[in-house]
Amino acid sequence: MNLKESIQQLAADLNIQKIGFTTADNFEYLRKSLEKQKENGHSSGFEHKNIDERLHPRLLVEDAKTIISIALAYPSKMPKMDKTEYRRGSFARASWGEDYHFILRRKMESLAEGIERIAGKFNYKAMVDTGELIDTAVAARSGLGFIGKNGLLISKEYGSWIYLGELITNLEIEPDKPVDYSCGDCTRCIDFCPTKALIGDGTLNAPRCLSYQTQAKGIMDEEYREKIKTVIYGCDICQLVCPYNRGIDNHFHIEMESNPELVNPELIPLQDLNNRQFKEKFGILAGSWRGKNPIQRNAIYALANSNDKSALPKLREIAATDNRDYIVDAANWAIDKLENRRKPKEKPNKVYKLL
Repeated sequence: MNLKESIQQLAADLNIQKIGFTTADNFEYLRKSLEKQKENGHSSGFEHKNIDERLHPRLLVEDAKTIISIALAYPSKMPKMDKTEYRRGSFARASWGEDYHFILRRKMESLAEGIERIAGKFNYKAMVDTGELIDTAVAARSGLGFIGKNGLLISKEYGSWIYLGELITNLEIEPDKPVDYSCGDCTRCIDFCPTKALIGDGTLNAPRCLSYQTQAKGIMDEEYREKIKTVIYGCDICQLVCPYNRGIDNHFHIEMESNPELVNPELIPLQDLNNRQFKEKFGILAGSWRGKNPIQRNAIYALANSNDKSALPKLREIAATDNRDYIVDAANWAIDKLENRRKPKEKPNKVYKLL
């Protein structure tokens, strides 16, 4: 086997679902889009700040020749839970199981160590979505899938339920070709996005995305509070309605399997956790990265959205005693909603059919 075939076999042995290769050439074609996104106020603020480093791999590894892109597939379904005394909220699927950043980093380090055994010492830099490069662009150019109208990497085999990572290397490896399939004329993700956050060209108005809203700190704009329904972290709607995800449920990694009690937590008990207790219980999840405050705020909205009138005593206690203005604001909003003191919406949320 040549080097590329040996690495592909190594990836299979490491339980990596997809691996692809592309050159370390720049991604300069994305500059105008990134600058436009920033100018229009569509950036999340979580992105790497240096645009040049996002577009030029050789600023990160000086002698870079090849980028190796990998995808790990994660689950999208779990068993139904029995009803309990309290209403429950939910974390989006990308936060089920152990934080994927840790899983990917371990997997990429194992891949790099294996390559070193095959090819000898080589220069590399590993990264996931918190790194400099735009991992969807790397993965698409590496032939792992295509970037959908929802901005996510989509593959035929695993849909968009995949985590991405890459190794920038100084190895000389034949690049793969981009895939020959796409969204076509499908616009389901755009049509069903409840906040119209999707631009339609694969880019996103991030501050309008419910995933962003659930992660942002402070007071959430009232426009989004009912639209999150009972999801307290993230949003899966654009994936749930995607035809490429029909019938896809990936179970390859035990560390990605969900603990239903953890990712569908009881909402009222969640309010009583202090920082240490929250970290001990939820710290393993990717959705814990912003700490307990946004999650507790979102849980209050979820209580109101689930019409849980049994929560009123707890909400009144929070409104009277909590010293966080955004939590008091959320509690007062929820009380008004549960006591029917809020004006009804002019238009109901659009109901989406899952595939």
